Amino acid sequence: MGYRVVDVDSVDPEPDRPCECRKLSDSGGLDAAAINRFRAAPGEQLPLAYHYHETQQEAFYVLDGTLAIETPDETYEVPADDLFVVDPESPQRAYNPADADAPVTVLAIGAPPADGDAVAYEPADE
Repeated sequence: MGYRVVDVDSVDPEPDRPCECRKLSDSGGLDAAAINRFRAAPGEQLPLAYHYHETQQEAFYVLDGTLAIETPDETYEVPADDLFVVDPESPQRAYNPADADAPVTVLAIGAPPADGDAVAYEPADE
């Protein structure tokens, strides 16, 4: 048996991200899922670009604030305590709107963990 407690604030934020991103998988010793905590101020986006994953399913659980998620069909508003799920090959861009009153904090879970499977998406590609 194995157990771990991870102090999320002790995990260094990733450099060169559009918002605070703390990658928790390595600290937690996870190998079957990727877990990141994002904290975005108004006007900041979570991912580096509008994108989709070839093999990874993603779930965004909003801890506080309201997350906006742009898709080719519509923009969703996901409030605190709600979960938004994105299937593989489904383009999305998650962000905190510029006119938001407060930051948004999100736990993002991706499975299987995938490094380098994100594909940039241009809405004109439709």
